[in-house]
Amino acid sequence: MSELPHDIDIPARRSADDRRAIRNVAVLVAAQAILGSQMPMIFVVGGLAGGMLATNPCLATLPISLIVFGSMTTAPWLSPLMQRRGRQFGFFVGALGGALGAAIAAWALYIGSFPLLLVGSYLTGIYMSAQGFYRFAATDTASESFRPKAISYVLAGGLFSAIIGPQLNKVVQDAYVIPFLGTYLAIVALNIAGAVLFFGLDLPKGTKSEPSPMPAAAARSRGELLKEPRILVAIICGMVSYALMNLVMTSTPLAVVGCGFTTGNANDIVSAHVLAMFVPSFFTGHLIARFGVERIIAAGLVILAGAGAVALSGVELYNFYISLILLGLGWNFGFIGATTMLASAHRASERGVVQGLNDTIVFGCVTLASLASGGLMNCSGGSAVEGWTAVNIAMAPFLALAGGALIWLAMKPRLA
Repeated sequence: MSELPHDIDIPARRSADDRRAIRNVAVLVAAQAILGSQMPMIFVVGGLAGGMLATNPCLATLPISLIVFGSMTTAPWLSPLMQRRGRQFGFFVGALGGALGAAIAAWALYIGSFPLLLVGSYLTGIYMSAQGFYRFAATDTASESFRPKAISYVLAGGLFSAIIGPQLNKVVQDAYVIPFLGTYLAIVALNIAGAVLFFGLDLPKGTKSEPSPMPAAAARSRGELLKEPRILVAIICGMVSYALMNLVMTSTPLAVVGCGFTTGNANDIVSAHVLAMFVPSFFTGHLIARFGVERIIAAGLVILAGAGAVALSGVELYNFYISLILLGLGWNFGFIGATTMLASAHRASERGVVQGLNDTIVFGCVTLASLASGGLMNCSGGSAVEGWTAVNIAMAPFLALAGGALIWLAMKPRLA
């Protein structure tokens, strides 16, 4: 593509950049829809498959924890790899990890091996980590004004995965005599088919960086980056939003079935939850542009608190639906807001370090949340109701942490 004339005005340059960004966003939305369908499928069956193979019920959600742990340990090497080789290469690596992980998990179910299921789950975490970078890839060729919208649109692709994943799971989860074997085989196919989409991306191939509101300068160390207030608060709010969403969603299928409802009900509730995670993405970017990122993050934290309150008020089917819908909406505002705050708080030369550091911390805490979810759900009292209550009460201190961080940032003197 030929370079733009030097005398062209800035709005025209931005328009050209955004045409390229719109193309990339379209590809990433499709990838989020197709490849992303595997995540709600796994979150429905992962804990149930774990409970079927594990000798200790407290370890039922360990397969989901290993997925998140795999994502956490992948981010530190996948982000620099993308900066050297390009996003496209990293996304192919992610799809390969997802296909291989699902294939191993399917084999584990076939032979009845819980440790092998954990191995497959860990490899699935490579895909989960790569998917987390879709939102950053959306900003690589976007103008500053288009970035919040680009992030929102890409995450909105999850709207389609919320429909495709659980409904596909209903068809395939009992397709074989061995429960959930069909789910993992279908996930292998999704990864192979979805990887083809990445040939349509038009992103920087190497170490070229996206436009940045901060001047070019030497990259700061990780310690120095964490001393930057907006970076620190963005990481805390992203961590809390994602970890609490994972804490509650991981236990949801176990709670739904444990309270006397069916796996079909669990699929529908998770589908409603994932829809709530991504439908607001069509306007979250506009809300951020109008009201400011801090207010949108704060709204997300309040909605997450509301999700916990509804869950604690009863265990009827409508309680599960309303609570999980609020959980998805709160995650959307909190996580998109935190991502937007982070994207504007570092230099271009620091992109790989900051994004890798962010996802390592975020998914490290999400790993702990998913581990705690199984323990709280299955080992806190003698019933599913008591376990579900413990899961939702555990949200409170972390919401206080994120809320306190936002208040601290608001009280900091603003630099020119």
